[in-house]
Order: sequence, then C-alpha cells, then structure tokens
Amino acid sequence: MIHPTAIVDPKAEIDVDVEIGPFSVISGDVVIGARTRIGAHVVIEPFVTIDPDCRIFQYAAIGAIPQSVKFDGERTYVKIGRNTVIREFVTIHRGTGFGGGITEVGADNFLMAYTHIAHDCKTGRGVMMANNATLAGHITIGKYATIGGLSAIHQFAKIGEYAFIGGLTGIPKDIPPYVMAAGERAQLRGLNTVGLKRHGFSPRTISALKKTYRIIFRIGLTLTPAIERVKAEVEQLPEVVRFIEFVQTSDRGITR
Repeated sequence: MIHPTAIVDPKAEIDVDVEIGPFSVISGDVVIGARTRIGAHVVIEPFVTIDPDCRIFQYAAIGAIPQSVKFDGERTYVKIGRNTVIREFVTIHRGTGFGGGITEVGADNFLMAYTHIAHDCKTGRGVMMANNATLAGHITIGKYATIGGLSAIHQFAKIGEYAFIGGLTGIPKDIPPYVMAAGERAQLRGLNTVGLKRHGFSPRTISALKKTYRIIFRIGLTLTPAIERVKAEVEQLPEVVRFIEFVQTSDRGITR
C-alpha cells in the first residue's frame, strides 16, 4: 500500500497496513503505526513516531529540525498520538535538547490546514487547532482545548484544558482551564459554558466554575484574597481545585 513514487527509507518501521501516497518521503528512524494513511507529497523526517489510526494529508511536513538558533544538531523527537488528523501543509518540528527533547501531539488531535507546532510543544488529548493557528516553542495545550484560526501563542505559554481561544487572537500569557479568550491581545471572555456542556460537565460543576471565575476575575480582588475567597465560598470540586492550581502556578502570568 505504498505508492511506487514514494521514497521510503528501508530503516523506517512501517506497519503492514499503512498507506503512503505518491511522492511522499519517509526517512529512516521513523515509526508509523497500523492503519495510518499518509497522502501525497508528505515529508516525514527522522526521529518521528506516529501512533496507529492517524490521517496525514498532502504536503504536511513532520519532524524537521527546530527553528531555534540554539539547536545544535542533537537527537530529538516528535511523537504523534493515536487517531490524530493532520491536514494540508501542517508543520511540526522536533524538540530541542535544552527544551525536553520532544514535541508531542496528543491522541485524537485535529490539526487543520497550515497549523504550526514548534519545538518542545505538547498538546493534550482531543486538542483542535483551526487553520493557521501557530504555537511558538515550549507551549503546553491542555486536553480538549480549541485554538481558533490565525491565532498565535507566545513561547512558554500554557493553555488550560477545555479552554476556547477565538480566532485572530494573540496570546502572550497563560489561559486558565475552562474559559474563553479572544482579542488582538487576548482577554478572558467568560467561562466556556457551551464547550463544558458538550463534554458532559454537570450543572453543579459549571455553576461552581462560574462562581470561581467571577470571584477571581470580575469583582476587583487581587489574586491571593480572591483565591482565599474561592476556597471559603465555592464547593471544592476537582475542577475548581484545578482552576486554582493553574492560576497559582503560572510562570508567565494569567490573562485577565
């Protein structure tokens, strides 16, 4: 199921039922899992592992060396999780030795056309990136987050799980879990209520998160007294505890 015009290094480990389309180039030190389908003109560089059941469309480029002036040729990796869809012209770069050594795309991700994932980034399960969304280096995206089209995220920023980023948004600071953010320079726009309902969060949990959001971001308190008030007034469900933990441990600062 490998097209005769494809160039496949004999050192690549390819499952027997993988499809590889015309003019694609698969380097050595590449592992491709069962039932993965690779379109035409795809380039997969060394040190890439692709789990089963992925779909990679034409002209995607995976595993190129990072766009970092400090990269010195060290052996680093890309890992693509199971059942991930990678659309046309997506680019995913290897990690760096000084940044953890691996760029990791989680299972069930959906990367639309022209998205870019730079070195040492990690995305959780079920992340969706719309067209031309761009991750600079060392970014962490929590599970089931959605990144709108033409958005750009600053290096080392963190996006919490189940967050929703609107299109054409610049994100210089961390985005807490469960919220929406949008704007030329991102501002929080409330709780991601629709997304939480779609993922099966209970009314009780959504209500507790709304109270947490209001206390921390809407009534004018500084962070420490706001968190103390959340602990005193809001039921400490796991999602509330996670929200507080994310805010308290932010390195870049929280988007307000």
